[in-house]
Amino acid sequence: MNSYGPRAEEGFFLRPALSLAPDLLGRVLINTSTDGTVALRITEVEAYVGSADPGSHAFRGRTQRNQTMFRSGGHLYCYFIYGMHFSINIVADRAGCGTGVLIRSGEIVEGTDLAQQRRMARRTTPVPHRILASGPGNVAQALGADLSDDGAHLLSPGPWQLRTGGGQPDRHLVRNGPRVGVSGEGGDPDVFPWRFWLAGDPSVSQFRPGRNIRPASRWAIGPRPQ
Repeated sequence: MNSYGPRAEEGFFLRPALSLAPDLLGRVLINTSTDGTVALRITEVEAYVGSADPGSHAFRGRTQRNQTMFRSGGHLYCYFIYGMHFSINIVADRAGCGTGVLIRSGEIVEGTDLAQQRRMARRTTPVPHRILASGPGNVAQALGADLSDDGAHLLSPGPWQLRTGGGQPDRHLVRNGPRVGVSGEGGDPDVFPWRFWLAGDPSVSQFRPGRNIRPASRWAIGPRPQ
């Protein structure tokens, strides 16, 4: 584990999602279960900013499903989507903010055989290493995440942790743009360019626009991330 750097501390997570999101690139998310350990170097994320963001699960306030998003930064928000797969988010900022960062893609850097075994549950042929965790559903499947992981704390003793590695990648490799598959006002690419990824990394997922994209200028909450 030491090769992945120190464990992230509370202050790393207690900041706005738009600050946390690009800083997660290159960090290593780890889950250890009775089956073994899988470690993921994060290469693609999306920020979601609560009541200021019509694309966020927390846009309309707290519900039974999204209540973990309103906990303090460093918790995992895991949910089932499209009746098909799970997705993992890291909650950002102070309790009550309802903001977080979706882990879209990454490179498996430990536990490749276990990740492959989990991905093969729905396949008949092996998955190329570069796409073992490409896309949020594949991230969760490779890491072995499900609804039992909703609310897990990256700061507490337990199966999940985030390691900060040697720091961020070269800033010139970090790109940002519209989020994948977000429809309606939250999909406006000029207002919500809140997907961040490492340019040229083979694990990054393919962009897919949402449907019925509409201008959302009234939702702008500040300058675009650089």
